[in-house]
Order: sequence, then structure tokens, then C-alpha cells
Amino acid sequence: MTQDRSIIAVTGTDREEFLQGLVTNDIARAKDGLAYAALLTPQGKLIADFFLKGESDRFLIDVAADVAPQLFQRLSMYKLRADVALAEADLKVSRGTGPAPEGALPDPRHAALGWRLYGAQPGDDGSDWTALRVEHLIPEWGHELGPESYILEAGFERMNGVDFRKGCYVGQEVTARMKHKTELRKGFARVAVEGPAEPGTEITSGEKIVGTLHSRAGDRAIAWLRFDRASEGMQAGEARVTRLD
Repeated sequence: MTQDRSIIAVTGTDREEFLQGLVTNDIARAKDGLAYAALLTPQGKLIADFFLKGESDRFLIDVAADVAPQLFQRLSMYKLRADVALAEADLKVSRGTGPAPEGALPDPRHAALGWRLYGAQPGDDGSDWTALRVEHLIPEWGHELGPESYILEAGFERMNGVDFRKGCYVGQEVTARMKHKTELRKGFARVAVEGPAEPGTEITSGEKIVGTLHSRAGDRAIAWLRFDRASEGMQAGEARVTRLD
């Protein structure tokens, strides 16, 4: 099933400098392909995650449709006097894991997620995207990711979504501090699930809350865990939960 996505076009002579000072990744990565990135609050929390595609006269931002208005509003707020224009682009997203059509670009988060293509018609080759995300621990907006997420706890470094050498961006100070001064105590992990348990089910160990079950495919799932509490004997309702990685 095709993702519900919106495309925002960023034009103007200052577009590169504008985006470089805001997003978590080096936009140079978007000039020859797709870059995965995010816009954060000054406190380092996620506003939106998205793909960036560089073209000769603009950048395209491929973002989940339900968060596109907030992203558009926040980018507009940062424009100030820069020569930058934002507009919704009349483009659709196609994706697949089979042979890539002409013009398609590899998903930068993981090779197993195949390719993305931007054009007049949406498309999807029917791949089991939930199973692929679970197998390779790829959180997604609306399922695992949301406005309270910290990107390092969400795995953005592993998914090529943050660059620690590019210089300042909004939320950079908090993100850098988490990278260099603390050990992550919470985050996403793959788990095995034995028994019925729906996404959103609380995970417990004894009387302690350990985390939450998220996307599930068969007997595997993505879970949000407090790593110091994630030990043997975890349960999600009546289901047994075991951390895999």
C-alpha cells in the first residue's frame, strides 16, 4: 500500500544554506541521491523526519502527510529574510524492493528498503514494508516515531539520518551531548513475541514498566525499551517478549 506522503519544494538562492542550518544531515548527501534527515526542536525533540532530494533548482522534502503542515509552518518561521520559497509540489511517491525503474533512488536508511521514485503517479510493488522495517529495526512516523522522540534513541545514526561533522543545526547541542556524554538508556530494539499482543501494548517485567510494543510482523516486533529494565521475563499482556538486539 502506498504511503501517504507530501512533497515540499524548497527554492530560492539561499535554499542550500537555509536547509543546512536547520536539518540533522548534511544536505550535500541529497545532491546525488536521497538523504534521510529530521527537523528538531531547540530541545532536540523530533518535529518531523523526511527524505531530501536535491535537484538543479530546488530541494524536495518527502514527508509523512499528517506532519507536513507542521513542518511547512516551522520551515516558514525560520525563513526570515532569506531568499527561500516553500510550496507543495504536485509529485507522488513510488517505492519498491525489486528492480529499480529509471530515476529511482535507493532508500538511504537501509538497502533492504529498496528504492523511491518521484513522479506523477504513486506506486508500490506490494512489498511487506512492516516486515522489512521490523527485520531491520526501522522506526516510522506514526508507528514508532513522534514528537517526543530523540533521534539517537530512535536510531538515526544507524539509519544515516544525522551527521556529526556538518556543524550547527536546530537541536544540535542536545543531540551532540547525547552522542558524546551519555550512554543511551532507552530506545528501539527488535523483540520476539510469543502470544497475542497488539501494537501499543505495554511491556512489563514483574511490576515494572519496561516499554511499549510497536510494529509487529509475525513473531517479531519493534519495541521501545528501557534498556536497564529489559531482562528475562518480559510480558506484553499475556505474550512473552524477548529482546533480540
